[in-house]
Amino acid sequence: MPGAAAGGRSGARLFAVLVVGPSMVPTLRHGDALLVRRGGRAVRTGDLVVGVFRTRPDLLVVKRAVRPRDGGWELRGDNALVTDDSRAYGVADVLGRVVARYWPRPRWFRYRSV
Repeated sequence: MPGAAAGGRSGARLFAVLVVGPSMVPTLRHGDALLVRRGGRAVRTGDLVVGVFRTRPDLLVVKRAVRPRDGGWELRGDNALVTDDSRAYGVADVLGRVVARYWPRPRWFRYRSV
């Protein structure tokens, strides 16, 4: 299932995620490492975000914010062939906004699946 794996300290303002799957191709690719600023208040339409669908709280995803909806956000993947986004799962709560992509992935950083 496409999504993300997160790592870092739980209380940190910034956290890292690892892209898993093809849902954000061509913008992001499987294995890309992202730095995310925690919090959903500064999100604007078009931003890349990390979120959790209310109907799938076990699935951490990296998607594009499309529009605010029902106190959360409608999220979409950039790859139209993969529909693991708000079209399938509904509204999502945004955990943070992507601020940078970096590579190669540091070997000292631990990622954990969510």
